[in-house]
Amino acid sequence: MGYYLNSTQVFSLYKSEVDSPYFVDKSLLLKELFPLVRAGNKHICITRPRRFGKSVMAAMVGAFFSKGIDCSSIFDSLKIAQKSQESSAEIAAADEAFDYREYMNQYNVIYINFIKSVNTSKSYDEFIKNVEMFIIRDLRKSFPDVDYWKGLSLVDFLGMIHEDTQEKFILIFDEWDCIFHKAYTTNEDKKNFINWLAAMTKDTGYVALSYMTGVLPIAKYSSGSTINNFDEYTMAIQPKFSEYFGFTDEEVDMLYDRYLKRTASPVVTREGLRLWYDGYHTAGGERLYNPRSVVKALSNNCLASYWTSSGQYMEIAAYIANDRVDVKKDVALMVAEEAVPAKIEEYAATSMNLTTRNEILSAMVVYGFLNYEDGKVHIPNRELMDEFAKTIRERKNLGYINRLAAESDRMLNATLKGDTKTMEEILAFAHNTETPLLDYNDETELTAVVNLVYLAARDSYYVERENKAGKGFVDFIFYPERAGEDGIILELKVDDTPETAIAQIKDRKYMLKFQGKMAERKRHTGRVLLVGIGYEKKEKEHHCKIEVVQSVN
Repeated sequence: MGYYLNSTQVFSLYKSEVDSPYFVDKSLLLKELFPLVRAGNKHICITRPRRFGKSVMAAMVGAFFSKGIDCSSIFDSLKIAQKSQESSAEIAAADEAFDYREYMNQYNVIYINFIKSVNTSKSYDEFIKNVEMFIIRDLRKSFPDVDYWKGLSLVDFLGMIHEDTQEKFILIFDEWDCIFHKAYTTNEDKKNFINWLAAMTKDTGYVALSYMTGVLPIAKYSSGSTINNFDEYTMAIQPKFSEYFGFTDEEVDMLYDRYLKRTASPVVTREGLRLWYDGYHTAGGERLYNPRSVVKALSNNCLASYWTSSGQYMEIAAYIANDRVDVKKDVALMVAEEAVPAKIEEYAATSMNLTTRNEILSAMVVYGFLNYEDGKVHIPNRELMDEFAKTIRERKNLGYINRLAAESDRMLNATLKGDTKTMEEILAFAHNTETPLLDYNDETELTAVVNLVYLAARDSYYVERENKAGKGFVDFIFYPERAGEDGIILELKVDDTPETAIAQIKDRKYMLKFQGKMAERKRHTGRVLLVGIGYEKKEKEHHCKIEVVQSVN
């Protein structure tokens, strides 16, 4: 047992997850790895956005295979044991029989969470020196009969151990790409690290399995990639392993039932979990929730944004602000809950020098800020929508869309006061101040502008867009988060009057949807404002009308 080799820390990490009240058993991932371990010299890299359970799964893999500590107290009660115990006849119909105990605690595991060493080092050289020093120390303690001399490389020492003992190793590299985000890391350092990974894993007899996780795809910056021995599995492109990262609808249902049983006064709704944390999709089309945020919401009995802004988000926001490839319009449309076409590219991990629109949008997908589905990207859920809205309102260098968002407090106040003149002035400003990002070519772009000028409403309302209501489709419903406040139902019309818009709200019974949703949320409201906005293309004028009705609680 050592610091990196057969460490008991991995067992402790995974056991703490298993013992938590909102644990989800994804141990069947191990069954996918057994054939790879049996074959030997296999290498996989599974990349997912931040907070999608990568480290939990890496700890599980390490705890299961490692000789460091008997893990039967954990795994004998998990799905991997249950699946193994099924009869051969039952399994034969779909799969081959296996015995999980043939693999449990049978391997020497070198487990490295690179974040620890990266954060305690002041340079790349210090970082990699510390990693090698600890591994060599562990190996010398575990294999004292194998010759070692000063200056012998780690790779050569591992090779000698294999030659003398026939022992094979499972290498687990968690957060492999974190070195690329440190300020001290140069481009040369990045290349050296890629070469180090290649030396550790490529064409080596001592490796049974390399299991690597991170956010960034492996860099492919040269022909015949340095580490092309790895099979890569990303969320947006490869469906394999998708069910083991993120929570499915069924898993969130299970956790929510558990939450209701153990929480004295539950306030989180099942629909709230979907709205706040769902919205991601795998390459196979399955919906996924952000697991960390779901657990936080249930543990804290509170729906809120548990996203923590990262340096990568700020860096990407700077690319948007520079607008070298007209990404601002895409952001404006996505904040209006529109999906925009994009071609996802797996840019090199060794560089954040994003030069094209597709590279910027791809980076946002890789980091989990956007979801990719059916050739389009969109903001996946309310948690991320709040982050985008915050960025738009705070970053003045976003120009036009920042100025629209800055008017949103005034627009909301004018609406609540019935001040249609001010509303029309703000909409005129949105359209005429400068060459706009959005040209009102259709109702979608008008909707995007209206969404931006009501951005402040997201602080006190849940804003629902383009959902079926009554006999038709309503443009916006603003559900107040606090009881007793006014609700808003807003309809847009191009080349038509605001009176027609309000008539449509009534005729198609949009109020029924509003009242039903408020009843589900067990909240009452004050008035409901029926807001009609019409835009005349020829005169380029906006006209607004507000009618007040009383909600039926």
